[in-house]
Amino acid sequence: MQRITLNQSTQPISGIGLFSAQPATITIEPNESATGIVFAFNDQQIPAHIGSLSTRPAHPVFAQMKPRCTSVGNNTHTIATIEHILSALAGLGVTDAIIRVQSDSAHAEIPILDGSSMPFVDAILDAGTQQLDTTIEPIRVRETIEVRDADALISIEPSETPSYTYHIDYPDSPIGMSSVTWYGDRDEYISSVAPARTFSLEHEANQMQSLGLFTHLTPEDMLVIGDDGPIDNDFRIDEECARHKLLDLIGDLAMVGAPIVAKISANRSGHALAHDAARAILDQSKN
Repeated sequence: MQRITLNQSTQPISGIGLFSAQPATITIEPNESATGIVFAFNDQQIPAHIGSLSTRPAHPVFAQMKPRCTSVGNNTHTIATIEHILSALAGLGVTDAIIRVQSDSAHAEIPILDGSSMPFVDAILDAGTQQLDTTIEPIRVRETIEVRDADALISIEPSETPSYTYHIDYPDSPIGMSSVTWYGDRDEYISSVAPARTFSLEHEANQMQSLGLFTHLTPEDMLVIGDDGPIDNDFRIDEECARHKLLDLIGDLAMVGAPIVAKISANRSGHALAHDAARAILDQSKN
């Protein structure tokens, strides 16, 4: 398949990080060198690849927890919460881009904006895309892969066409149980995946604020789900919470560095399990 990059650089996108509360500005630029998605941060070039995954927590509170976001980095620099922008690029079929990051810290975080990938999608659409003269070979899964952690599971099965499904189950919450699927279509991503926002249950948000997190946000800024639904807010689309988990899954698995042709199904999984799945997909592709 043809590689795709941007026609021109996006307008600068500025905001604060979800976990760090620190400001940053990013610009998404064309990458005609066919080197994939690369973060340019100060004088560093950091590939958006599972091989560059950083274990540095986005906030000290998470030092002993499973990752609450996806980060890449090296010995001196890290960039956290990259899953939404990678999801936007993958959803629009962009295989090559430079994401230029400006931050006062060597440990930056991509702005959370409205908690969805829509601001990044809008910026990319405004800049336009173009095909490059080179091609990229999709990763085609030959045998079923399963990664598990307790009751969380990601299954990747051989298929002639791509699909990503996320099953969500919050039995004691208005979120409830639902399944949503994306079949790799650009327009479907724009309308049904990109608008879905990061969410938190009320007791989780209260706990995080007691630890010093999210103090720069209110329920109007962040989708907080109480006993009766969103607090001081409304769902933007049907099954928004499941669709946001799907959005994250697409972004995390984009860390394999190529489009994936497989039937992917995730149940109650988070970032850590998606990272394991990305490694497993690459391991199989090398054998």
